[in-house]
Amino acid sequence: MFEMMNLALIVAAYLIGSVPSSVWIGKLFYNTDVRMHGSGNAGATNTFRVLGNKAGILVFVIDLMKGFAAARLALLNTSLAAGAPEYLITIQLVLGIAAILGHIFPLYAGFNGGKGVATLFGAILAISFFPTLIMAGIFFATLFGTRYVSLSSILAGISFPLLIILVFDINTQSLIIFSVMIPILIIITHQKNIGRLLRNEESKADLSKFNLHSSKNR
Repeated sequence: MFEMMNLALIVAAYLIGSVPSSVWIGKLFYNTDVRMHGSGNAGATNTFRVLGNKAGILVFVIDLMKGFAAARLALLNTSLAAGAPEYLITIQLVLGIAAILGHIFPLYAGFNGGKGVATLFGAILAISFFPTLIMAGIFFATLFGTRYVSLSSILAGISFPLLIILVFDINTQSLIIFSVMIPILIIITHQKNIGRLLRNEESKADLSKFNLHSSKNR
């Protein structure tokens, strides 16, 4: 039976995910709404682009921890922690999804948020540690090879279900389904980036300064 406590945890996970770190940090310390500049996205990548290194790193860490904390909320339900591992993973996935939705549609920022990649990474890091580390390696390898953050996110997302199903042979059905949803979600939320990549207009990361630049103001 789906306990009332689990429903409360889902609401809590959404509220955690709704914390608009880039918006609040931008307004509080820089008097800037990042959604009005750059790509218009309230995420870590656009924060790097608009506000610089320190703000971008801080936003990335906070957004990652939102997903991690949301997934770990499941452990507050002692019956889950002591029960079947498969059910615990399923609830953790539900909580992670709630946090991601909170990031994309934040209650505290007019439901206008980011793309949820950092929050997604934090959630799956809490649930499936080693496949997520390898996925992170693919992300950074692509980033250093191409300097495209968006392309790195897309390829890393595509790699995750392959790692879960083919490499680690994980048979938890809910995790398999979720892993397949990841690249779909990332591709949907990166449609504009894909268009710019195809037109060779996408912003590149300046890895020497951990900043982002573009020849055009997008």
